[in-house]
Amino acid sequence: MEQKSPYRKLSQEEINDISSRILYEDNHYLILNKRSGEIVQGDKTNDEPLSETLKAFIANRDNKKGNVFMGVAHRLDRPVSGAVLFAKTSKGLERVNELIRSGALHKTYWALTQKPDYQIAIGEQKELRDFIRRDEKANKSFIFKGKGTPLKECKEAVLRYRVLKQTDNYLLTEVELLTGRHHQIRCQLSNVGMPIKGDLKYGAKRSNRDGSISLHARKLEFIHPIGVKDAKGNPTENQKKVCVEAPLMGEMQHIVND
Repeated sequence: MEQKSPYRKLSQEEINDISSRILYEDNHYLILNKRSGEIVQGDKTNDEPLSETLKAFIANRDNKKGNVFMGVAHRLDRPVSGAVLFAKTSKGLERVNELIRSGALHKTYWALTQKPDYQIAIGEQKELRDFIRRDEKANKSFIFKGKGTPLKECKEAVLRYRVLKQTDNYLLTEVELLTGRHHQIRCQLSNVGMPIKGDLKYGAKRSNRDGSISLHARKLEFIHPIGVKDAKGNPTENQKKVCVEAPLMGEMQHIVND
């Protein structure tokens, strides 16, 4: 008896859509350009997460009958778009988790931010270094503004940013994330008078029509942690650098390209 796939059958339209958004894929990893509104991993909404959609995609595309492994290497908030990394093997997930812990997975974001009430130079790089506290019940992070030693639940949050472009109403701001705290970019930019467009939770003036916030995971860079093999399948000392850029989508794309 032919084994039945444990995953749902995808329409050809779904398969084509996912295929068009794959930024990188090999035996161990898949990087997808996530749309705003998609969830990376299951949550209380019970909406199908991308981790499960991609399992079904691999099963459909590759005619795979058994279980498909799709590990979540890192997450993007639901209203955020851009490059998100999945591991197709347990070995790949373990190795990339080591990269993340060591700070060797480099993430760059683009954000449309409100203009602050002070002058900011185009191209000038600045660093933000704060201690932030996550409030689980409110699903929000707060910057410690007291004097003396930060509260024990606070964690250091560091990023660098620079303004790439000015539109009529917003700044296109590039952010290099140096730590991975909850809502870090949203919280820290808001604290310096630059809340992200559409991010009502952190001080934006109005919501985006599609429910997104104008934050996009633009680039992922890392040295492939499993390495390169020669024609006989033996490991070599060559290092393979993975570097992907995620094209902008939706309203953010239209504003930036105008």
